[in-house]
Amino acid sequence: MKQGDLVVRKSYGGDVLFRVEDVRSERALLKGTDYRLLADAPIPDLSVVRDPESTRATQQVRIKVNDSLKRMRQQREQQSVHTVDEIRLAAAQQAQPYFEMPGKVLHLDGDGNYLRKSMQLYEAMKVPAHGVHAHESQMADLLYRLLPQVKPDIVVITGHDGVLKSHANGDLYSLGSYKNSQSFVNAVHVAREYEKNRDGLVVIAGACQSHFEALLQAGSNFASSPGRILIHALDPVYIAIKSSYTSIRETINLSDVVHGTISGIDGVGGIETIGRCRVGLPKPKAAAAASLLKTTS
Repeated sequence: MKQGDLVVRKSYGGDVLFRVEDVRSERALLKGTDYRLLADAPIPDLSVVRDPESTRATQQVRIKVNDSLKRMRQQREQQSVHTVDEIRLAAAQQAQPYFEMPGKVLHLDGDGNYLRKSMQLYEAMKVPAHGVHAHESQMADLLYRLLPQVKPDIVVITGHDGVLKSHANGDLYSLGSYKNSQSFVNAVHVAREYEKNRDGLVVIAGACQSHFEALLQAGSNFASSPGRILIHALDPVYIAIKSSYTSIRETINLSDVVHGTISGIDGVGGIETIGRCRVGLPKPKAAAAASLLKTTS
């Protein structure tokens, strides 16, 4: 057993695929490859996986991911059609095509691998995004500096979390029962000091089993995890993309966004929130458009 090995836990029936981050004596520190879960386990309880694509856990996750991505693209196309219908008359009168300015995302992630996957998905969906890999405990301090620099419309605060083993049967409404929920709450407070209006800055916070109620109370628009379950690494990204492409004249459809995530309603919840996408006329020239999207939020 060594750092970098892919493993599953025998005692949990191999339900989650992990990567070994560190080996300490007879225990291993584990990070989920698909779920935002940080765990540790005795080495005898671990089984090395040589072909991760052949495992039941990976296959089930891939099906859910593909369904979620398909739904995301369908919703994006529907939003575009809706936008075209609303401004077609104005565009026709001026004989000019319209353009879209999706909301800009600042994504803070406690896991470098998840951040890389997240940035790839933002790019594929043409969402302007700035990503930073940082330990959860550093996120609040980073936001003080990054928010006025990046000027985002949407902030994602995520990484790893979980209910501490010593508190598994204890008080789930105490922040002390969680690995990183307090750090996420601190970061949300900073975001809300920067922009108090929840429609002015959309905040998406949390990871696996995070303290959902505390994150909402701190000022999040969307948070995990109402059912204290594992959430998929891309669930916060899905919500950010939905926020980025929903018009500022509309509220984000809560049912669509929650049920569209891989984890579902036990994994993510939120409150009514206005979208961050703007449309304009006429469409700028190519060089001017690139400059506009970089400088305008």
